[in-house]
Amino acid sequence: MSPSASLTFTVTDDDTAAALGSGDLPVLGTPRLLAWLEAATCAAVAGDLSAAETSVGTQVTVTHRRPSPVGEEVTVTAKVSGREGARVTFTVAATDSGGDEIAGGEVTRAVVERERFLARL
Repeated sequence: MSPSASLTFTVTDDDTAAALGSGDLPVLGTPRLLAWLEAATCAAVAGDLSAAETSVGTQVTVTHRRPSPVGEEVTVTAKVSGREGARVTFTVAATDSGGDEIAGGEVTRAVVERERFLARL
């Protein structure tokens, strides 16, 4: 079985497009949705990492299909769909409290050694 994770969030005023500067409507902003999806990918791969490792995002391809108002509960899921060396690919999705898919796509992360990665900065 491929590692996976699901996280649930409630949309607040701070999560809206208007608050995040990605639009002017009081609905879930795409930047917040992407952050939630990435949080799910981190949770999905966390059990496979040593204490010296972490993962960093490298590519995101997500379609945000439907708006979610303030107060809506959104569940984001990530499932490992592929591995190639240090690269881990996830299928991601977000659904609302009614079970309707509001977003879906793919996220790729790279597994890195924390100290080595930070030493390159």
